[in-house]
Amino acid sequence: MNVIITGVTGMVGEGVLHECLQNGNINKVLVVNRKSCMVQHPKLKEIIHTDFFDLTPIENQLSGYNACFYCLGVTSFLMKEPEYTRITYDLTMYFAGVLSRQNPGMTFCYVSGAGTEAPEKAKFMWARVKGKLEIDLQKLPFKSVYNFRAGFLNPTKGLKNAHPGYGLFSIFYPLFRKMFPKYVSTLQELAQAMIMTAISGYEKPVLEVTDIVKLSKNLTH
Repeated sequence: MNVIITGVTGMVGEGVLHECLQNGNINKVLVVNRKSCMVQHPKLKEIIHTDFFDLTPIENQLSGYNACFYCLGVTSFLMKEPEYTRITYDLTMYFAGVLSRQNPGMTFCYVSGAGTEAPEKAKFMWARVKGKLEIDLQKLPFKSVYNFRAGFLNPTKGLKNAHPGYGLFSIFYPLFRKMFPKYVSTLQELAQAMIMTAISGYEKPVLEVTDIVKLSKNLTH
């Protein structure tokens, strides 16, 4: 497979990139960033592009790919709904729309979040915005779309973009995993589940944490 990854200067995207570069099922990886991820690898190509709301200058470089692992996102903390919607919903739909035209046979994997709900049911602003995004991504002319409702993630050791607070979380990770199996996984499991879904698909378009953990165990390198 040839894959596109966004958000690799963040913790989740970096972890997904790390797994993709090690996996023999993946031949080529393209990352699209506003700033360099500072990673070099024979499989890896990087495009630096500052305006993700206008992909016209690089659009012809985005064809020929089998999957996109969309890991770009922001926290809703202290953000108003219009601003959060613009970055989370509008930007993702625009980027995905461009890719769907360039690669109609593509599998699009979006990192959503545990607790996301349909807009009419959501109690929180972020859950409502992401819920609408999950629904509308399904309407784009991709081969398939999968939404990964990741929960608390234990970072991959040795990577650099994990928030310092995750160091404390990692200490208690085995306990949290045992107590809250529906909400806790490793970043490696998320990345492996995304790769596996792009290879073989999955029985449903929304994957909760338990689905992510189960699917990750099926991945071969």
